[in-house]
Amino acid sequence: MLKRYSQEEGKNKPVKIGFIGLGTMGSRMAARLLDAGHPLLVYNRTAAKLKPLIAEGALAASSIAEVSKKTDVLFTSLSMPADVEEVYLGENGVLSSGHEGLACVDCTTVGVDTSRKVYAEAVKRKIFYLDAPVSGGPEGAEKGTLTVMVGGNREIFARVEPILRVIGENVQYLGESGSGSAAKLINQYLVAVNLLAAAEVMVAAGKIGLNQKQLYELLRVSYGQSKMLERLMEQFVLPGNFEPGGAMKYLLKDLHLSNELLSQSGIKPISGKVAQDVYEKASSAGWGDKDMASIYCWLTERFAG
Repeated sequence: MLKRYSQEEGKNKPVKIGFIGLGTMGSRMAARLLDAGHPLLVYNRTAAKLKPLIAEGALAASSIAEVSKKTDVLFTSLSMPADVEEVYLGENGVLSSGHEGLACVDCTTVGVDTSRKVYAEAVKRKIFYLDAPVSGGPEGAEKGTLTVMVGGNREIFARVEPILRVIGENVQYLGESGSGSAAKLINQYLVAVNLLAAAEVMVAAGKIGLNQKQLYELLRVSYGQSKMLERLMEQFVLPGNFEPGGAMKYLLKDLHLSNELLSQSGIKPISGKVAQDVYEKASSAGWGDKDMASIYCWLTERFAG
């Protein structure tokens, strides 16, 4: 493991690990890597998001191209599939700027087709690309307890696995390119459907007159327990706070992709389609930028009275 270094020292030493995309998840994963002693070169379109990491010893890059040229392992954590294509395939993007042998680890949730498209272009340039989406939310990113689902070249996975274990407690290699993205989309299907069901029954419980806290304590030791019920109640409903977290608009994006994946497999999605319709209505009503748990708030409003 490379030792910690100061900003001034870093100017005269090769930077080995890069990170592009310092949003809610990316900033926390990058901080984990930095805290573990890895020199880090970081880039984000919104420069203000660089400041906390720079204060801890990271170096700021002026462009995607700079990160791609100066690092051996490059992480990306972006918002949308279009962002992944722009960052990797765009003019002065990672693949046009990166050196032969660069190992790219994309933690964005995208469709399988997007992962395989970037992978195929990377192979042409002798650059390695792993789809490695994560699950566990901001709290998991902060604690280093994420689940990391990886698809791509097995040898490159073995090369970067020790680094992945800095950010993830459960790191799994799942197979060829796109396998990690497929596993994450299946996870997101379950997240969306389970969360909707949990919110729906808790709103109903309140209307019936049951004590929600008491009911939750009962459910959490019964077959109705789920991580999404736990997250909904302990982090949002009981404290009364619905700030992201993981914004509903991003869960909706994932659910669109999840439903497409099931359709491509020959399975016509049922509960996922119902959930998609509900989250679309909630987002249109102004809840898209709030945490996905705010589906509880939309349901409460919808069935008020």
